Order: sequence, then C-alpha cells, then structure tokens
Amino acid sequence: MAHPITELDDTAADLCEQGRDLVRDVLERIGDKWSVVVICQLGDTTRRFNELRRMSEPITQRMLSATLRGLERDGLVTRTVHDTKPPRVDYALTPRGFSLLEVVRALAGWAEDNAAGILDSRTAFDAR
Repeated sequence: MAHPITELDDTAADLCEQGRDLVRDVLERIGDKWSVVVICQLGDTTRRFNELRRMSEPITQRMLSATLRGLERDGLVTRTVHDTKPPRVDYALTPRGFSLLEVVRALAGWAEDNAAGILDSRTAFDAR
C-alpha cells in the first residue's frame, strides 16, 4: 500500500513524472461524476444493479452500466451473475476497491471539514 509523501523528494518527483499518464488515467476513472458515488454505495455490502441505481439517483441506467464496467475493468468492483430466474447480478468491492474506499472517505471528510472555508473563499474571490 502506498504511503503518504510528506516531502517531495527526488524519488517522489521521479515517480510522479514516470507515472503521470497512468496516474492521470486512474484519477480520471475515480474522479468522474459517478464512480465515487458507486464505490461509496458498495462500501457496506454487495448490491444489485437496480438497488445501486435507486441509491445513486439521478444516474441513468446506461451511465451506471458504464461506470460499473469501468470499475470492474480496473479491478475495483466484482460482478457476480447468479443462475436464477430471473438472473441476479451482484456487485461488490474488491480488496483494491476497499482500499480506495478508505481514500474516498478521507477525501469526503476533508471536504466536509473544509466546506465552509471553501465557500468563504469562493465568495471573496467572486466579489473581487
């Protein structure tokens, strides 16, 4: 598991430079409008598609499908099809998805802690 970098030393700078395309690609996946929502909804338990859709409104069926496919492709979510009538499909976080959930929850906490200050800064900036 990666450790937070407290100082940007030469090694960290090299890693940022070497992996910038991959980092950008990964951040694009998890920074889209719906991925974080879906990851949070799967944080507690396995969920069915329609359950995820209801919990993530106003997401469309098409966008939820695309989001889940992308998360599955990146190894963050598993898709399990059960042999029932009608077929049942469950989605769950993988260990990698759970490690991202920790980061997402930390980011959400940071956003909540700093929301008032950010709004104040925006108001001051817009008043200029």
